[in-house]
Amino acid sequence: MTDTTIKKVSSQFSPKGEMGQVYLASGKRVSMRLWQDEEAAEAKEASARDYETVGYVISGRAELILEGQTIKLDPGDSWLVPAGAEHSYRIIETFTAVEATAPPAQVHGRDEV
Repeated sequence: MTDTTIKKVSSQFSPKGEMGQVYLASGKRVSMRLWQDEEAAEAKEASARDYETVGYVISGRAELILEGQTIKLDPGDSWLVPAGAEHSYRIIETFTAVEATAPPAQVHGRDEV
């Protein structure tokens, strides 16, 4: 029998991560998180994570610095950060985006700073 569990997650009650991300629905192979109203700031130190990330910009503007390449992110844009790729983000204008990570970022310490 397949898993028929249905989950609904309200972001107002979701746990927050150390970097300010709000953890949304999560399954065995993929999870979602929300970056909401992130203020403009210089790029943080680059990191490489043990998961793949796809994201979608809801509002604001940012730059994704990925393996030495700078990609501008505007509302309606989506992006991919491959697992293990060195990257950082620079928020240019108050930024809201949703991301999906595979495998889930918040388990097994994958999302720790």
